[in-house]
Amino acid sequence: MKKNIKYFIVFLIVILSSFAISNNSDKLKKEATTSAIIKEAPEKVLPILIEKHSELETKKVSQKLDSLLKRINKRHDFHGSILVSKNGKLVYQNQIGTANFKKKEPLKKESVYQLASVSKQFTAAAIMILKERNQLKLSDTVTAYFPNFPFKDVTLKHLLNHTSGLPKYFWVAEHEWKNENAPDNTEMMELLETSVATKFFSPGRNFDYSNTGYFVLASIIEKITDMPFGDFVEANIFEPLQMNDSFVYRFEKDKPHPNQLSGYRLYRGWRHITIKGTVNDAVVGDKNVYTTTEDLYKWIYGLNNEKLISKESLKMMYTKGETIYGRKVPYGLGFRIDTKNNEKVVYHYGKWNGFSTGISQYLDDDMVVIILEHTSYRSMTSLNKKVKKIVLDNFSS
Repeated sequence: MKKNIKYFIVFLIVILSSFAISNNSDKLKKEATTSAIIKEAPEKVLPILIEKHSELETKKVSQKLDSLLKRINKRHDFHGSILVSKNGKLVYQNQIGTANFKKKEPLKKESVYQLASVSKQFTAAAIMILKERNQLKLSDTVTAYFPNFPFKDVTLKHLLNHTSGLPKYFWVAEHEWKNENAPDNTEMMELLETSVATKFFSPGRNFDYSNTGYFVLASIIEKITDMPFGDFVEANIFEPLQMNDSFVYRFEKDKPHPNQLSGYRLYRGWRHITIKGTVNDAVVGDKNVYTTTEDLYKWIYGLNNEKLISKESLKMMYTKGETIYGRKVPYGLGFRIDTKNNEKVVYHYGKWNGFSTGISQYLDDDMVVIILEHTSYRSMTSLNKKVKKIVLDNFSS
């Protein structure tokens, strides 16, 4: 009898040990998977040295652009920053106006702006990074990651080039969200599952610019990596490119950062009023990347020089998408594409809560124009064209 009890105890110990080892193995496997995603981030490259054209070369164009900044600040209430590069070197970088109107603090080089829809290119690049690591395919459907997603046959490619036909999540949040605090991506994805909102068209049939598509992409990134979207972008884009003043910010979820600007609107023609956050401001992927003009230049430099993704992936980002009928759409992956007047321009504008933003690459002229503003400036397209003309007319190198 004692012998049988002894065998039973040994048997029990073996079983419990096996169970513990199995659990520990599963835990280590999960940790290793998450760790691998972080470790596979591009290795830190040598410091990105932003080269500048000489003062002698840029003297005339700088005078012209300084004059333009003063004029639009006085006449059109422009409070923001401009950066221009030509032939891979900086031609101009300056800012004008006020950062905090209550404290009367001036804008500075380190002032950090909300990019609004210019944020979408970071989401698209994050998707391409995961694609190159074989973590996903552009032909994957949303339901492969979120089985209860109510809109079927929507692929990542549809989301990227705005041919998904998804309803506007702004409307869903404003009409169907019942909690006090703004929903984050996880909560918004869950809300979509029960929403009465319907699709605009079947996936791939048409082009319709969609913030919903890009918040869903960010949610898929979070699902695959088991990381908050902001942490993934920080580890895989901001850190490798030394974008030290850049971050993803969620209203009511994250603490404000140093030099982070608020958006303003002009009241009765003279008073600047802070624009408060809304029920849509905790969702990321379609907006909520914050950065400086210099960091944004590092971003475009790193993207174009294979610091993050391959030339093949970059080409896909800079190529127009198309519908299932073969009709071209004016959007690649995270970038608008303009090929009018025999000139290819890769660009994006953004407008949200007082922030007006723009980044334009004139590929034929090897020129980048970055404009960031935070007091509801309304003439970004016109200003961009003026900046381009001044540079082309007054600078040659």
